[in-house]
Amino acid sequence: MAAVDSPNTLTIEQLAAQSGMTVRNIRAHQARGLLAPPEVRLRVGYYGPDHVSRLKLIHDLQEEGFNLNGIKRLLDDSDGSSERLQRFKRALATPYDEPSEVLTAAELGGKFRVDGAQAPDVLAKAEQLGVLVARDGGGYEVPSPSLLAVAEEVVSRGISVLGALAVFEELERHCDAVARAFVRLFVREVWRPFQADDMPPERWPEIDESIERLGPLASDALLAIFQQRMRTQIESAFGDSIASEPGVSS
Repeated sequence: MAAVDSPNTLTIEQLAAQSGMTVRNIRAHQARGLLAPPEVRLRVGYYGPDHVSRLKLIHDLQEEGFNLNGIKRLLDDSDGSSERLQRFKRALATPYDEPSEVLTAAELGGKFRVDGAQAPDVLAKAEQLGVLVARDGGGYEVPSPSLLAVAEEVVSRGISVLGALAVFEELERHCDAVARAFVRLFVREVWRPFQADDMPPERWPEIDESIERLGPLASDALLAIFQQRMRTQIESAFGDSIASEPGVSS
């Protein structure tokens, strides 16, 4: 009979049904030290919420590609692997943030000289692209002031705000593909082999450095290729017209 004040009320069969794992897998996880033993009462083992949570964590880590040895290292955390993994995930999620700033609608209008009739369309497009985020208290948050500075410079050269935003939208689509390609490369060539080796502690500095350099290296490669392609496009767009000008020899 289960103790009234104990949270452990599930038999192993009930735990299997609730966690989605087989009884055999649960026993195997116990044998490996991944799952705490049950509370035994009258020769019956009872499991509770902590066991369910642990099995869910094991399942989630397996879905992320961790083998059971790597999972045990994370759960034991004798060498700080779990803390390193969390820091690593945070670095992947928000690796290249810059401080945002807040501007009023009037300040934005002054920067881009948008007339009243065009302002709603411009603001809607900028919000759609994430260039601006409307704040509840009024004004707009600018997640990337450097991108807004580029937009301001482009507009100062005679290009319309909506035209600049359209180009930013196209750039965003292409940059998503480039970012995915670099992350896939990192995961395939660096992270998966590291996981397969059970994440040895002595290699964490190498992994940390790799993720820190991933963004800057991708940016450098993208800029170098873009500059080459930009020169080609300029020559293609203006070469014939420049060559046809009086006094210009080919």
